[in-house]
Amino acid sequence: MKSKILIPGIGFLTIVIMGLYFLINPSYEKSLKAKYYYEIGDYKEALALAREAFALDVYNRMASTIMAQSITSLKYVSFNKDAKKYMKSINKIATHEVISDADKAKIRTMCHIMISAYIKLAPSVVTDSDLVKDAARYHDSFEKLLEKVNK
Repeated sequence: MKSKILIPGIGFLTIVIMGLYFLINPSYEKSLKAKYYYEIGDYKEALALAREAFALDVYNRMASTIMAQSITSLKYVSFNKDAKKYMKSINKIATHEVISDADKAKIRTMCHIMISAYIKLAPSVVTDSDLVKDAARYHDSFEKLLEKVNK
């Protein structure tokens, strides 16, 4: 009868001790904060905290994963920011009555830069779907622009 109570009791106590260690350990505490910032979309802060947590404990897989995901998300944020900037420049050129060959070359160059940058992006399952959709939309726009300019 004692073993029916003793074995589950030891198991429960072990789980409680592991949970407390997870919550008290500074590396895992920073990892949890990094996860929070990643979830709310503050990828720079998440990356900084994940790096700190990983520096404290190189075996912290949560920190390692959040670092990798934050880097991927920051690449998407950067791509979308650059795409928006280039689109603004292209729209400014498009307002001219006559588009010169030099302007067409600028547009071609911008399109090639963004298309090649998109190819280097590699989403994961955890990457924010809105970031991925925006990047895909910009990529499609640049491909269509490139087709029009090459005609």
